[in-house]
Amino acid sequence: MVAKEKRVFQEGERDYQCQCCGEIKHSEDLELSSGLGTYSEDKFGSLRLEKSSLENSVEQLYYVHVGPPGVGIDSTVIYTKKWDSKLIFTLSLGQCAGEEQRVGTRTVLVGNHPVSETETYNTRFCDNRIVSSKYTLWNFLPKNLFEQFRRIANFYFLIIFLVQVTVDTPTSPVTSGLPLFFVITVTAIKQGYEDWLRHRADNEVNKSTVYIIENAKQVMKESEKIKVGDVVEVRANETFPCDLILLSSGTSDGTCYVTTASLDGESNCKTHYAVRDTIALCTAESIDTLRAAIECEQPQPDLYKFVGRINIYSNSLEAVARSLGPENLLLKGATLKNTKKIYGVAVYTGMETKMALNYQGKSQKRSAVEKSINAFLIVYLFILLTKAAVCTTLKYVWQSNPYNDEPWYNQKTQKERETLKVLKMFTDFLSFMVLFNFIIPVSMYVTVEMQKFLGSFFISWDKDFYDEEINEGALVNTSDLNEELGQVDYVFTDKTGTLTENSMEFIECCIDGHKYKGVTEEVDGLSQTDGTVAYIDRANKHREELFLRALCLCHTVEIKANDAVDGATESVELPYISSSPDEIALVKGAKKYGFTFLGVRNGYMRVENQRKEIEEYELLHTLNFDSVRRRMSVIVKTATGDILLFCKGADSAVFPRVQNHEIELTKAHVERNAMDGYRTLCVAFKEIAPDDYERINRQLTEAKMALQDREEKMEKVFDDIETNMNLIGATAVEDKLQDQAAETIEALHAAGLKVWVLTGDKMETAKSTCYACRLFQTSTDLLELTMKTIEESERKEDRLHELLIEYRKKLLHEFPKNTRSLKKAWTEHQEYGLIIDGSTLSLILNSSQDSGSNNYKTIFLQICMKCTAVLCCRMAPLQKAQIVRMVKNLKGSPITLSIGDGANDVSMILESHVGIGIKGKEGRQAARNSDYSVPKFKHLKKLLLAHGHLYYVRIAHLVQYFFYKNLCFILPQFLYQFFCGFSQQPLYDAAYLTMYNICFTSLPILAYSLLEQHIHIDTLTSDPRLYMKITGNAMLQLGPFLYWTFLAAFEGTMFFFGTYFLFQTSSLEDNGKVYGNWTFGTIVFTVLVFTVTLKLALDTRFWTWINHFVIWGSLAFYVFFSFFWGGIIWPFLKQQRMYFVFAQMLSSVSTWLAIVFLIFISLFPEILLIVLKNVRRRSARNPNLELPMLLSYKHIDGGYS
Repeated sequence: MVAKEKRVFQEGERDYQCQCCGEIKHSEDLELSSGLGTYSEDKFGSLRLEKSSLENSVEQLYYVHVGPPGVGIDSTVIYTKKWDSKLIFTLSLGQCAGEEQRVGTRTVLVGNHPVSETETYNTRFCDNRIVSSKYTLWNFLPKNLFEQFRRIANFYFLIIFLVQVTVDTPTSPVTSGLPLFFVITVTAIKQGYEDWLRHRADNEVNKSTVYIIENAKQVMKESEKIKVGDVVEVRANETFPCDLILLSSGTSDGTCYVTTASLDGESNCKTHYAVRDTIALCTAESIDTLRAAIECEQPQPDLYKFVGRINIYSNSLEAVARSLGPENLLLKGATLKNTKKIYGVAVYTGMETKMALNYQGKSQKRSAVEKSINAFLIVYLFILLTKAAVCTTLKYVWQSNPYNDEPWYNQKTQKERETLKVLKMFTDFLSFMVLFNFIIPVSMYVTVEMQKFLGSFFISWDKDFYDEEINEGALVNTSDLNEELGQVDYVFTDKTGTLTENSMEFIECCIDGHKYKGVTEEVDGLSQTDGTVAYIDRANKHREELFLRALCLCHTVEIKANDAVDGATESVELPYISSSPDEIALVKGAKKYGFTFLGVRNGYMRVENQRKEIEEYELLHTLNFDSVRRRMSVIVKTATGDILLFCKGADSAVFPRVQNHEIELTKAHVERNAMDGYRTLCVAFKEIAPDDYERINRQLTEAKMALQDREEKMEKVFDDIETNMNLIGATAVEDKLQDQAAETIEALHAAGLKVWVLTGDKMETAKSTCYACRLFQTSTDLLELTMKTIEESERKEDRLHELLIEYRKKLLHEFPKNTRSLKKAWTEHQEYGLIIDGSTLSLILNSSQDSGSNNYKTIFLQICMKCTAVLCCRMAPLQKAQIVRMVKNLKGSPITLSIGDGANDVSMILESHVGIGIKGKEGRQAARNSDYSVPKFKHLKKLLLAHGHLYYVRIAHLVQYFFYKNLCFILPQFLYQFFCGFSQQPLYDAAYLTMYNICFTSLPILAYSLLEQHIHIDTLTSDPRLYMKITGNAMLQLGPFLYWTFLAAFEGTMFFFGTYFLFQTSSLEDNGKVYGNWTFGTIVFTVLVFTVTLKLALDTRFWTWINHFVIWGSLAFYVFFSFFWGGIIWPFLKQQRMYFVFAQMLSSVSTWLAIVFLIFISLFPEILLIVLKNVRRRSARNPNLELPMLLSYKHIDGGYS
């Protein structure tokens, strides 16, 4: 991949870092040699650029990995550097292992018109076809079969089938081939149908009509025929067919409005801009005259990042370069709104568009149940191998007697006598493997897949998850993790928009330490002092107006098109549009005090002041907000020519950049508002001298034009500009708590879950919210690990170490190591909560400790595990993911769940075992990247306590039942070998072997796993303690596994020996006929089918007509099939050994009694256990004791108690 130099290119030592893999190479590995535009490989297999006297003119040096020496280098030119019209070098791109050619830059010719006769550009880009399908008509069969046989069980049965075909085995290849064929066919049909739907959707997109400008004419084409560089015309309410750079629009200022609901769920209009040099090109004729080249980054999936520049060529002047950013890029899938038409040039097409890249490579999560299935398979495979080995050994022990080895009625052939004994033992071992192979349940995978797929619909259909406000319900993005919802140990939640509404309302503001609260046109007379101030009267009138102007100017709010106003706004509700609800609240707050933002016209921001005068400010630059800086600024020019910078941001981001003597006036107000749970922002300004502005403008322009490290360079420039400011005041905005957030968190705590809040907000605000939502209670002892507590000492690390040791001792004293259940101990001991901020977390994770000191991270985790709740404030998105990863890797691998609503929550949602997105007001990025999405945080309660509980119980029972019924099936076959001289004689007929798992016993367990409610849903939600009974994969641990295994062993033994003792009677019929071995096997099989089916009926607590139909219907089908199979000669069988066996068997009363008796004896332990449980439950029940109902705290007055 292309890499950039780590430091400025100079003589002497140099380091170069690969952008793809991060490996650093030193100067001796990349020593330059003479030559122009050539390259060679060094000993590490890296591309070495060789150049000579012009090296000082080269701004950047690149190298790429091309794999080990000898691997060819792709000769496609992707970067050309010119200096005074002379070619200095061209760079070719190789590939790091497994990576695609996406890092670097690409050059796009607008309209595919050449801009220079001397330069050549790569015009080989992918077409605009979207391919979301996995298969084609030609590769479906081999590719699908390859994927299916990667599963252990499928591959195992394939081997067994091949052994049956090639080796003389006791059973027909049909017995294993037919079930395998059924499983493979069902799965292939399902996957093929899903892929056919994807093909159909792709064709709808690829064959849609678009308009392309060619030779100054509008040409209609199919979307898939768009090429990179084509100029495309898009009209109102149409979706963009590819990623376009906006060249011009139907508006005079070159702006257009788009909605990106299909990409990130945001339904509000976003404004995009054309560069000023192409605004006037509004017709097909004029746009065709444009000669320009766009240099931009290679395709990457981030929807909100784009780096490029456009070089516009004219006949008389040199090329004009303009920077391009996300505001110039129109994404495929977005829709044009409130704009007649736009012209744009295609820069990314087809599978290289950001939309296509965002739907690729999502990591697959696996549940704990799947891991248990694999463990059980290994155990049963071991049982199978043991059975085959025992039978093979005993066979040759039996045959050590010559009479048993070659009886008079079964003489060996000459070929058999000459066969090597070792080879015979091996084939016998394989034969026994084939005979007992049904102990491995191949159909279980299909049943589990169907259960997960069909079961996921119950979440989508749940009316309690429907939200009338957004007119949507819950959505399941992956059905593979349904049961994981019942195994969660840790819940990580965002605060804003998740615990709170993200519906902002302006409450009050502070100007120079004076509080302003209320609604009026004038601010005079509404001031009162707040905190320690030097004077009592209100703030200066000029400062008040300056503050309100800052609120009207320092934002990215837009006014919806066609709604611009010129004045008289008292009774007009302006339709403000912004990606941040905070900004709209601040602009509306300024309007309450008489200053109204009227929108932007021709680059001028228009404000109506208290005197109803229109003020215009030229918008020179916007320094956009980002989560690292935590502030944003604008630079504007007043009508008198003064240049002002207005800045707003978090107090921690603004206070260090203003005059120290100004901070105290505002700090008390900010801290009090934070304690009240309000979101606070500080507002500052500074005047910029014309000379300083020239320098700032030049720096900003250079940073915006950079193709490499543009964001880092712009961040450095922003950092230099936003210094030495003057603090004006602060704002307080309320974000209301979501409905039932407190009850939900209380229920999660009662269920034994640990809830952590990870937020970017300041500590005081987040702490207040945590009290309000009952994460912390008044009795909770809070332990703080913040910079405020650490900065008391000169050595921060020493103070941090002291606090960690102190807290650990405190918690270990409260929770001794021999406490059996920490979850139960919470209710018996003092509850503890931990508060930590991002800076302290960085100190813990990145501390430079000597080998003698304790590991900070280990101690920190020990403290966290003993706390019932943890609040992490001032967290960056990456830190949220680090926290989740840290907890995931704890001893015991606890199951983690993350829930959030914004783009900053995506990293932790993807990192956790289960990710849940809230369909909130910050867009749908979280919902798109989640495993499940719900409208509100309160829905998490039922999702986990009810759906998660039931899904886990159902699938755990399904898995255990499958292994149980297959062990019941095969154990009599194993015991039978002791009575047939280990001759590999099958006990059951081939038809029964084949259909046992497919037809006779499959539907009842599928219905059970979809419909069972062993406890009513209302009870599960009202008593969260029931959730603790299943956590830790309780139903698939060694104890339950051994119970099911011994139960199967007992029943299998009863089936065989019960029938065996029945056959001790020489004659079972009145006419003196004696039953044969097929009758014996059929009796055993009949008892088997009825017992395992009735066992499931005993386990069923929630009966529906579907359960009755499949349970009794399966038994009826078995009886019908047995009559049918025994009464008709099938043409494809060489012998009909089962002819009339079943009918003849049932003609004996003794057989009837034996079957009923054996079924009862086999189920008797289960029946006895159920009776004892019911007796104990009735005797222990206290009629006065009701299930504990959760309290509602929102109606309680006087605080949180």
